[in-house]
Parts: sequence; structure tokens; C-alpha cells
Amino acid sequence: MAAPITYPVNATTPLLELTRPKPDLWIIELKNGKDNRLATDFVNKSIKPALDEVERQWRAQWGEAQKTKKKELGNGALIIVGRKDQDKFFSNGLDFENAIKDPNFFPDTFNPMLTRILTFPIPTIAAINGHCFAGGLMMSLACDYRIMTDGTKRNTWLCMNEVHFGAPWPLSFAALLRGKVGDHRLQRKIALEGHRFTPQEALKDGILDALVDGKTADILAAAEKLAAKFSPNAAAGVWGLIKHDLYRDTIKEMGKRPQITSAIIHDASARAKL
Repeated sequence: MAAPITYPVNATTPLLELTRPKPDLWIIELKNGKDNRLATDFVNKSIKPALDEVERQWRAQWGEAQKTKKKELGNGALIIVGRKDQDKFFSNGLDFENAIKDPNFFPDTFNPMLTRILTFPIPTIAAINGHCFAGGLMMSLACDYRIMTDGTKRNTWLCMNEVHFGAPWPLSFAALLRGKVGDHRLQRKIALEGHRFTPQEALKDGILDALVDGKTADILAAAEKLAAKFSPNAAAGVWGLIKHDLYRDTIKEMGKRPQITSAIIHDASARAKL
């Protein structure tokens, strides 16, 4: 198929590679350092443009399907995977120290990316080939399906660990968790206990859809099988429209401007009321 596209465009060291191994399959490989920290430039100059390019190519194909009455041309699926040359990290979360310095990081950078993935017009699959923490876990939750290594070759965890280092959740995290995880006990376990889920625990609790015994290549192969199964569901053109309705409340909450707060600010407010 077409040659790989790397992002940022014209960068000496690409942070992301977009490939299209089949007419109805796109793969985004995250390549930002060893652990794929979701920093501002990585999101704005690599992830978002890559998502735009996937949709642009799929819509051109879908339009052709309408003209020729060849419905299968409208098939499509997207896989997001961590670096293919390692098996340790999918994403280790945000570049937290810099993110908290920018009051616009969540409303203008990270939340729009989550919403974009959540409402993407074709099936999205997170191929979790290593640790998946904090913002990385949120990115995977925004996807439609999650496949992960079973951890037999290397220990891997899923975790929202903000409660352990004193970071309040942005509105988008809470909204996405409520939209994707219905059981309040599991919400508590993820958000308030900061539980480190093994792949087996995450599968049992419904966070994951499948586990794979193997390394990144094996996880990608399993993700491609899942993509082949559901890519025809994109052909009618309503996959994204249905998700817009399914996650209407989540999208609305994620679009709100946050009230800037912290443990110190909250403590001062609480003391003033005592």
C-alpha cells in the first residue's frame, strides 16, 4: 500500500508513523521516546494530524464506495500501538510536569484528542503492548476495543495513579471513565484506589477485550484479526454517528472548560468554610 507517513512532518526524529498495510486498515505507531509520554507537541503535531489523515483517506474511499455501489470499499479500522521495537510501554501517560504548567493543555490539546478518538468514524483498537498508565489508559479507553499482552513475557500494568501523587482528575478523565465503565465499584477501584491492574484483572473487569500471549508482533496480529472482523461495520457510514449519540453526555462533559484547582487550593477553600 502507500508509503508510511511520519509525524511531525519533516521532523528529523519522527514521533509517530502512520501505515496502511491493507486497503481497509490503518496503523498508528506511537514513537515518542521510550515510553510515549503524551506531551503537547506530540498530541498536536503528530497524533491529531495522523487521525485527520486516516479519516481523510477513509472518507475518500467511502465516497468512492457510494459512487460505485461497492460497499466493501467503505470498510475501515484503525489500530493504535506503542513502539513496535519494544514490549515495555504502550504509553506511560502525560508529560505531567509540563502539562500542569499550561492551563489550556486539557481543554485545547488533550481533551479534543480523546473526543476525536472516542467519536472516530471507523472502529478503533488499542493494541496495548506494554505498560498503560494515566493519560495512556485514557487514550486506550477512548478506543472502541482494547487488546493487551498477557504479561507472561514481561510484567505489564494498567493504572490511573493520580491519587498516589496528588493530581486531581480533569473533567475529561472522569467523564470518559463514566462513559466506558458503568460499575461504580470499578470506577472507585480505578480512580480512588489507583489500583494497578494486571492484564488478567483488567480482562476480568471488562477493561480489556482480549489478551495475547506474545510480544508486540503477536498483539498486532490479534488486533488486525479484530479489525478485519469489524471494519465492515464502517461501510454504512454511521459508526461515528452512533458513537456521537452513545457518548453524548461524555462528549458534553469533556468539552467543558475546567475549573483550575489543586489539593492546596481545595484545602484553602475548605478551611475558609470551617
